Order: sequence, then C-alpha cells, then structure tokens
Amino acid sequence: MHQVTDKKNLLGLPQGELESCFSEMGEKPFHARQVMRWIHQRGITDFEAMTDLSKSLRQRLIESARIELPQVLSQQESADGTVKWLFSSGSGQAIETVFIPEPDRGTLCISSQVGCALDCAFCATGAQGFNRNLAAAEIIGQVWRANQALPRRSNGDFAVTNVVFMGMGEPLANYRHILPAIDLLLSDLAYGLSRRRVTVSTSGIVPHIDRLGDECNVSLAVSLHAPNDALRDRLVPINKLHPIASLLEACWLYASKRANRFITFEYVMLRDVNDSLQHADELADLLDGKPAKVNLIPFNPFSGTEFRRSAADTIRHFQARLRQRGLVATTRRTRGDDIDAACGQLAGKVSDRVRKRLSEKTIRMASA
Repeated sequence: MHQVTDKKNLLGLPQGELESCFSEMGEKPFHARQVMRWIHQRGITDFEAMTDLSKSLRQRLIESARIELPQVLSQQESADGTVKWLFSSGSGQAIETVFIPEPDRGTLCISSQVGCALDCAFCATGAQGFNRNLAAAEIIGQVWRANQALPRRSNGDFAVTNVVFMGMGEPLANYRHILPAIDLLLSDLAYGLSRRRVTVSTSGIVPHIDRLGDECNVSLAVSLHAPNDALRDRLVPINKLHPIASLLEACWLYASKRANRFITFEYVMLRDVNDSLQHADELADLLDGKPAKVNLIPFNPFSGTEFRRSAADTIRHFQARLRQRGLVATTRRTRGDDIDAACGQLAGKVSDRVRKRLSEKTIRMASA
C-alpha cells in the first residue's frame, strides 16, 4: 500500500473517525457501521458490492474514498502449520506477519513498524534497523489479509481469534497508529475480540504503558529478558532510558486498572548469558507477590548473532526454580522456525534505514 492518492483509506478508521467522514460528506453517521461490517466482517473492499448503501452513496465513496490493503509478496507455511506472510510496505521495504494455529485458538503476530529502532541485542528485527511507522490501515490490513486467506474455524468464526503485537517493531513507539487498530480489533462492528485476546508487547516505553492502561487496557506483555539493570542495559538498550524499577512500577499500575489482570514478562533464554539459577532467583525477587506471569522463550538464532539457545535442561531447571518461588512460569513452544517465523526471527526487508541507534530523540521521532 502506501500509494499517493487524495482518496482517504477507510481500512484503518475506527467507528468514530469513520462516522466523522460520513458527517463531513453530509451523510448520516450510521453508514459508518454498515461500511465497517462490509470491510472487516464480510471482507468486501468494493464499494459497489455494499448493497445496503444507496447507489448514489456508493458512487460518492468510489469517487472520494478507497479501501487499500497491504500487498502480499509471499506466503510460506511451516511443517507445523505456522503461516508467514511478507507484505510490501512500499519503496522496496517489507514487513512480516505470522499465524500460529492451535486447536483452541489461532494467534496472529502482527508488525507495527518497518524495522525497529530499539536494537535489542538478540532480535533479528532490531539488526535490520528502522525505517518508518506503519499506518493504522497497514496494521489492521495484516489481520484482514490473514482472515481472508485462512479457512474459517469449524464454528464459522474467523481463523484469527487472538492478535499479538509481537511482530516487527516496538508497538508503543508507534502509539498513534496502534490505538485505532486496537479499536477495530475490539469493535463488535469489526473483529469483536475481547481485551484479553489482544496483547501489546513492549520493550519498556514507560510513558506509553501508562497511556495504554488509561485508553484501552488490553493484555500487556513486557520484554524483560534480564533480572538486573547491568545485564538488561546490554540486551535491551531502552533500559538505559527506562530502567527496571520504573518499568515495573508502570506495569503494576497498568495491572491495577483492571480486575484480575496479570502482566506477562517475556524472557528469552540465552546460553551462559541470562539463564543461571542465580538469574532465576533475581527474577523471582523482582516479581514476588506481584500480578506477574513469566514466559520463557528459547532463543531462535538468526544470521550474524553472537547468542546461542540455552540447553533444554537449563530451561527446565530455570522454569522449575521460578515455580518453586511461587511464580507462574511457562516455556513457549518454538513454532515456524523452519521458515524463520519464530519469535525474534522476523526481519522483513528494511532498506533506507533512517534511524538505527536508540536515543530519546529516536523514541520521540518514532512515536510521532
């Protein structure tokens, strides 16, 4: 997508914005609800096919608006059923999106940026650098494409039952555009997902964690990966701006804004780096008595990385120690690694890297 046109793309507009568009056209706002159902629930992008709109309104929409979707460059399927798409984001760049099927759910991992400016040491996306934020239409377009490409579930529902902002990019560095996309995911006129089925993953942009809690309070996952500032400074450089103490304070405030809410802390297992039992005890000390869950992630290698995956026994012992300390701790099953679709492997195609290294200015620019 990302083509130059004066026509407004309706794909990424939540109900309020779409109603405003119809009001500006001199039309009744209720038409927004009709159009949303056509686009997101019926998968229709041709205004002429929206038959409960008057012929004159359809013509006006054809002349003044568009429904433009991300272009699919490739689609790959893993031996385990995981599906990965490569979508064009214009100017020779591309993003990746991954669908992970399970018997009781289908999880879509979506991207929010072309590349990432946060430069986490163990992440293939960060190694690519950063070019730009995705617009709301480009974000929700990944969900639309997946739902149309995948067979429906046995009950007739879309294949995508859960959406996680864990693909390329730092979602909270693109706050202005993820918010309308989340609105559409939650809307009964669009995808109708519950707040617990939409997860935003962040490396720790503390001010936007507070905002997210006030404005939509979906599930939150935090890329922690280290139990102390010295190690996290190395692995997750944003820690130098928002260290662990301030990050955890924001997390507990976030959890307090909705009943029975837990924060998931993601912890990639890196051999001889962060995987000792001492690290497990440090992590347990940080989270003791708090509304926290830990998701251990076996490291997924990519070209040029210095890191290796922790041994399976090491991961089991680490998990067991956390459980002994009273924490809920799970280990993520690696999916789609044969097509480079596993956690931390999404790289897409990022050229013209306008910003590479993390700074306060980088975060402000990426958030704009």
